[in-house]
Amino acid sequence: MAFKQWKLEIAGRDLIVEHGKMARQSAGSAVVRLGDTVVLITANCKKSASGMDFFPLTVEFQEKFYSSGKIPGGFLKREGRPGDTSILAARQIDRPIRPLFPDGFYNEVQLIATVLSIDDDNPADILGILGASLALNLSDIPFEGVVSGVKVGYVDGKPVVFPTEEELEKSEIELTVAGSKEAIVMVEGEAKEAEEELMLEALDVAHEAIKQMCEFQEKIFEEMGPYEKMDYEVLVLSDEEKNKLESFVDKEELKKRMLTEGKKNTEKALGEYKEQVLEQFMEGVEEEEQTLKIRLASEYYEEILKGVMRRSIVEDKKRSDGRDSKTIRPITCETGILPRVHGSALFTRGETQSLGILTLGSGRDVQYIDSIYEESEKNFMLHYNFPPFSVGEVKRMGSTSRREIGHGHLAERSVKSIMPSVEDFPYTVRIVSEILESNGSSSMASICSASLSLMDAGVPVKKHVAGIAMGMIKEPDETVILSDILGMEDHLGDMDFKVAGTRDGITGFQMDVKVSGISREIMSQALNQAKEGRLHILDIMYNTLSQPRENLSEYAPVAISFDIPEESIGEVIGPGGKTIKFITAEFDVKVEIDDEKGKVNIYGDDAKKSNAAADYIHRMLEPLEAGKEYIGKITRIEKYGVFVELAPGKTGLLHVSNMEGYVKDPAAKFNMGDEVKVVCGKVEQGGKIDLREPGAKKKSSSNSDRRGRKPQERRDNRK
Repeated sequence: MAFKQWKLEIAGRDLIVEHGKMARQSAGSAVVRLGDTVVLITANCKKSASGMDFFPLTVEFQEKFYSSGKIPGGFLKREGRPGDTSILAARQIDRPIRPLFPDGFYNEVQLIATVLSIDDDNPADILGILGASLALNLSDIPFEGVVSGVKVGYVDGKPVVFPTEEELEKSEIELTVAGSKEAIVMVEGEAKEAEEELMLEALDVAHEAIKQMCEFQEKIFEEMGPYEKMDYEVLVLSDEEKNKLESFVDKEELKKRMLTEGKKNTEKALGEYKEQVLEQFMEGVEEEEQTLKIRLASEYYEEILKGVMRRSIVEDKKRSDGRDSKTIRPITCETGILPRVHGSALFTRGETQSLGILTLGSGRDVQYIDSIYEESEKNFMLHYNFPPFSVGEVKRMGSTSRREIGHGHLAERSVKSIMPSVEDFPYTVRIVSEILESNGSSSMASICSASLSLMDAGVPVKKHVAGIAMGMIKEPDETVILSDILGMEDHLGDMDFKVAGTRDGITGFQMDVKVSGISREIMSQALNQAKEGRLHILDIMYNTLSQPRENLSEYAPVAISFDIPEESIGEVIGPGGKTIKFITAEFDVKVEIDDEKGKVNIYGDDAKKSNAAADYIHRMLEPLEAGKEYIGKITRIEKYGVFVELAPGKTGLLHVSNMEGYVKDPAAKFNMGDEVKVVCGKVEQGGKIDLREPGAKKKSSSNSDRRGRKPQERRDNRK
């Protein structure tokens, strides 16, 4: 295999593709470089069909810490199980390439993207999409298409392809877009309440870059010559068998059963009819062929059902639940339904239901991010759980699935734009969306329940954010855009298009297209129809709870935040942390100090104790003023006077000579713990403080003794 290298200039940078140097025993491989980011992508395939009833494609994205010059944390000091960023990157590569494998191909395929080097400005996950297309086309694995991916931002009033980290900081949008020369097939990202037209403009620019990268690939394939694809067994029914199966299906009966009210009733009606049809089809099939034939017949039956559903929508203008294309399912919202949590909301849309539960924590509850990209802290999290009971199934309960991570990430990106800053709200916020029922667009229901739970908890958000899932039925004679799709419409339709936002614009965006792509006109129609649906949902949410509650839950931690001078940080912490440990124990609070900003955050379960802790720190840092009266506590009694604590860490001496009247024994006048009123005298540089009682006579500035004699007079008398 000869080594080859190709170069394309894009976004002012060189995109370099190499083939034939690394991973030469893989069926297909490519090394892709942009800037200092280098990704190796390999593609391999088993030579026989898997026997599974689905196409077994797996995509792995390996983040290697050496790529950014770091050593992994933890005891083992090596990479462990994939983190969320790896899983999300793998999903982004999977989604645009999965539809491009041929029907009936069931051989197991594995794609591995390994990050070898990375810089801050060039995204490795996006290069993985290009690399996957290259590796598959430069192999003997059956694959029918050329795709590329780009990242696009919107900076200073114009779209920017492959924006730098600095540009993304001020960008109004951040989108990952994948597609072919003909059309866009995948979009995912977030925005700062962007208008629909701005999104379309950004997608147009992204598609132009995608076309350029696809043409670049085509030149590579042309130079390398056509690759002979492997022979494989096509696992589909023959035309004769398809005709036989169709003869047992009454499409009017199928349509009638499809229109049964309620998801479970529909599933039951369709399931019973499917059993009847398959039983008739399997009569006379040889025993050794039955397992495969019933599987293939079941798959073709789904194709027949798909056609019936689609024609019903296009011709009869009726969906399986009786709605037209734009109607949103009935919505109910409830808040404050869980007594001991900090915020809760139940959002129900048709047969999809999300329970949003919010927890407030301190700064110590932040999530620490340690990846090849960054080391940072995350104070807002939105987690999505999809238990099997939500669809009436029995499944093993394991670790968080890739689907749950992906849906939670989309919901989190959609909601985070309305979150207050840490300076305005010094809490760590975690929201969990528990999906209790599901019949389509549960991730969008999670956004709605999260927004309601934020207001229910009293988090100072200014707006609600809602999400809606759109679908599409694209037939030769007509294309229909569907609002608020059902699970069946997602499964059998041509598009899953999720849009989240406020009344003022889009905050989250995700699209997957199962056909060759969609035009700009269809995209525009889908965006505008999604806006209508989103505004309808927002109206219902605002009618339920229009603004945050005035007070936090009585069970939420009390948070007090204030600034102190940077030079006083050490004083609050104390030697070896002694002072801050005392405050924590004395007032039963958590005290956190930002060493760089001089920000103090106090968290406690009792407001009185938290305020007392804050007052303690304020008094500790307040400078003493000479001549000002203070009330202090006696902490020590000696023969020559008493020591009085005026403020935390500030204790002065009230000498017997500065007490009111003649005091021979201070212990006869004062007790330990007594509060006394004193006047602050001179405060010396070393921290020594002189005190006197308000009624005591001031010492003479001439240093006379009690009889008024000057020092010279005393010396003369002694002679």
